[in-house]
Amino acid sequence: MLTADLVRPRLRLKGVSLSVEHLEPTPPHLKTAADLIALFAGHLGQPQGKWDAALEAYEGHRTDYILIRGLAKVLEDSATFAPLVTPIEPDALRAALFTRGPVFDRLDLFHQQTRADVVAAVATEFDLTPEQIESTLFADRPTAYIMTDAGDAWTPESLIARYNLELSRGVLYWSSQMRVELHDSYKDFWRYLKLFKLMFWATPRPDDGYNIHLDGPISPFVKATTRYGRQFAAFLPALFLCDRWQMTADVRLPDTGKQVQYRLDHTSPLRTHFKKSGTFDSRLEADFAAEFEAKFGGERGQWLLTREDQVLLLGDTVMIPDFALTHKQDGRRALVEIVGFWHPEYLNRKIEKVRAAGRRNLILLVYEGVNLTADRLLQVPGEVLYFPNKPVLKDVMSAVERAAE
Repeated sequence: MLTADLVRPRLRLKGVSLSVEHLEPTPPHLKTAADLIALFAGHLGQPQGKWDAALEAYEGHRTDYILIRGLAKVLEDSATFAPLVTPIEPDALRAALFTRGPVFDRLDLFHQQTRADVVAAVATEFDLTPEQIESTLFADRPTAYIMTDAGDAWTPESLIARYNLELSRGVLYWSSQMRVELHDSYKDFWRYLKLFKLMFWATPRPDDGYNIHLDGPISPFVKATTRYGRQFAAFLPALFLCDRWQMTADVRLPDTGKQVQYRLDHTSPLRTHFKKSGTFDSRLEADFAAEFEAKFGGERGQWLLTREDQVLLLGDTVMIPDFALTHKQDGRRALVEIVGFWHPEYLNRKIEKVRAAGRRNLILLVYEGVNLTADRLLQVPGEVLYFPNKPVLKDVMSAVERAAE
């Protein structure tokens, strides 16, 4: 992620409204991005120190050095730099060398050993060559790390797009709270919320969707500020997986301490590199939806099947049932969760969530092979249907008619 010194120059303030001056893909900027991509790729297999020197030489006396360093940082974060494999730990080697005392260029009465003498003596002690001593001495320093993977297959356009995203991520380092108004793609949102271990509370909106409040890294409730701040900023691309949303972050400017607000919504040109989840999590779910569409879809039935359109808020976690069925005339709804091929720990969490939800209109479709016997589901408030191979749609629809509210 971009460091603060690379983010601050791109911030713009109007009253209490904060914005980021994103980089436009103009021909000069595209050329700079292309130059850096080529220069970086040319250092594959080289020490990081050589890349640093090449970048400094490219930067020269250019006045847009903030831009150059920012684009370079995006390239570096995508790449892999690995330490050298050495015959001895570098710190042990340094200790062996430095305990032999000072060394000098020339010998005289008061200067009894040269650097070459000490290197040769330590090489003999560890059964190494002087060349191995030299290559190992500072091999654990980042400048000696070797670029083993240059990272993403960048184009000038994609590099600029990621740079702009990283600028917006950087703003969130100084956020105390984020408020999100979310109207769709609930599963992806909460999947990444859980992945980055962010603290939140959520409430349903009166129209549709949810209001979610997230504690930021400078919130008084956050202790591990640096680590949490990186996770908080890293979460931002998850918003761009959603079709309709708004975000407002309360930000305290690092230089002045002024409280401002940073806003984004689904109309932003920023692009995400996060992967969107598939339409279905399993073949069971896909087959269930296809069979429903074939038999009850369109104008043929009284029920509308939707995928993961409701979130059950359960304190510090959520449950998103696989399907919802809504009656086209009276609006009654039933929720359907398919419990298929999962490991025991997952099943235990699933049961706990179902019990915590306490929804009588939540129907569990349980595969007989998962070892969820009836006695383990005694406290489940909704209906439970078992199936040997696939859910029997006729039985499911009967349960929907009974359970819908």
